[in-house]
Amino acid sequence: MWMEWHELAFLHWPVPAATLRPHVPDSLELDTFDGDAWLGIVPFRMEGVRPFGISLPSTAGGAFPELNVRTYVTPRASSDGRKPGVWFFSLDAASWSAVRAARRWFHLPYFDARMSSRTVSGEVRYESERTHRHAPKWSFRARYRPTGRARAAEPGSLEAFLVERYCLYARDRRGRLYRGDIHHAPWPLQEGEASIEHCELSLPHTGTLLKRAPLVHYSERLDVRAWTLSRPGR
Repeated sequence: MWMEWHELAFLHWPVPAATLRPHVPDSLELDTFDGDAWLGIVPFRMEGVRPFGISLPSTAGGAFPELNVRTYVTPRASSDGRKPGVWFFSLDAASWSAVRAARRWFHLPYFDARMSSRTVSGEVRYESERTHRHAPKWSFRARYRPTGRARAAEPGSLEAFLVERYCLYARDRRGRLYRGDIHHAPWPLQEGEASIEHCELSLPHTGTLLKRAPLVHYSERLDVRAWTLSRPGR
């Protein structure tokens, strides 16, 4: 599938690995940089979701905000390589159909949410409140903007560790691990600033953490190609 990601903010906090380890499958190693694991909150706007090889206007697949909470992992063992990737704690989207498709076909923890994203004088104003039945509460409100020029992350840098990841990992109800590969150009990253006005996150021990200022990066747009899931090593 093709998709477009717009007005994206990477908001990151260093976290003791022991805080996140219980929430990541044992088959995945929790990646660290200089001894710290990293928790990311990523608000953005999705557009143009469509099957690969079909030419459609970018608005044909709908446009909706999405918000994910993530960390970074590598499989402990795999015959086809230990590919670093992303583990999602949750993904919220303002699209009923996208939530159902992602939960069924990609085994990802997507949830319905009431969301808005608008740009005012170069600043993105973003709001999300989860509405999914029987799901943990999760609400988020922030303002963010770019402050620097776009550039690619330097290989080996913290920025590259956080953003240059080309697969995700997911687990089905039977506990089986899957990998979903993606492809895109290197992220055109800009330094940024953010003001988090409200953040109610249900992961343990994050209340104090999220009162600290995050590391902020911004990207205006990225075109992404994604493949269906496969079993690592199969």
